[in-house]
Amino acid sequence: MGGSGPPADINSTGAGHARRETSSLLSRAFTAASITELRHAVAAAVAAAGLTGEPAEDFVLAVHELATNAVRHGGGTGHLHLRRQGDLLLCDVVDHGPGIGAPPIRQVPGDAAGGRGLWLADHLADSLSLRRRVDGLTATVTITLR
Repeated sequence: MGGSGPPADINSTGAGHARRETSSLLSRAFTAASITELRHAVAAAVAAAGLTGEPAEDFVLAVHELATNAVRHGGGTGHLHLRRQGDLLLCDVVDHGPGIGAPPIRQVPGDAAGGRGLWLADHLADSLSLRRRVDGLTATVTITLR
């Protein structure tokens, strides 16, 4: 099947199946040293996709929190993949850290240092999903283009 991009996803609709093309907007490895550059690249890609204003700022912050968690808790490096599928932006942040199960998403006490990244990402994006793999964690946030 050769092709230059990721395969299209098939989504079920009430009238049968609709094909929704997925286009890659940004794919990049990162470390602590490149987190700021990554945030700027995500912001530019999100704007180019048509998401602006507060929803864009919230989504970029959600992605930034996930990338920071990947560096801090996931082995010091990660990989980000931002893509568009119809009117949906999806961003996967992958790390290779140790752990068993997905970490809890909870609000921490106001005087605690840190610990709010997943909670913020969950509240700033339309959805957050966590998937533990044998070799790390994949956190995915989504937002609908408005």
